[in-house]
Amino acid sequence: MVLGENIMDTLIIFIAKYLVFVSAAIAVFYFLKQPRQKQKEILIFAVVLLPLSYIVAKIVSHFYFDPRPFVVGHFTPLLPHAADNGFPSDHTLFGAAVAFAVFHFNKKLGVLLLFFSILIGFFRVLAGVHHISDILGSIIIVGLVYQLATYVNPSSWRIFQKKL
Repeated sequence: MVLGENIMDTLIIFIAKYLVFVSAAIAVFYFLKQPRQKQKEILIFAVVLLPLSYIVAKIVSHFYFDPRPFVVGHFTPLLPHAADNGFPSDHTLFGAAVAFAVFHFNKKLGVLLLFFSILIGFFRVLAGVHHISDILGSIIIVGLVYQLATYVNPSSWRIFQKKL
């Protein structure tokens, strides 16, 4: 083993496993810097978008099975992982859901967080636990759920805002 490979493996593992928490922390910091009324709007939107994205992903995963690369390729991945369905990537899904939730209120920061979720996915592919289709599937699922959530009449969101 070459020293450079070990450093590269460490970087791959860190980004694949922990960048999602950095994204979440940035989103929370953004949320806390907003006025109370904006916080309510963000919270309501996120409470709809994140769980709905996860539910849709779980439903889709019952119809599409993608064995993980290390199972198909018979190698040890950089991240220990169960040999279950790799589609879609939960880490990328969560990162993309956070990114789209922020994007709805702050386009620049949302694009940055979406870039982070793409990085997370790319590095999970490098770590050997996902295929590119798992990553793209996660981002597409969240994008479609985001479109659905924004399609809903904004006045219906006000009903929930009054209750908070």
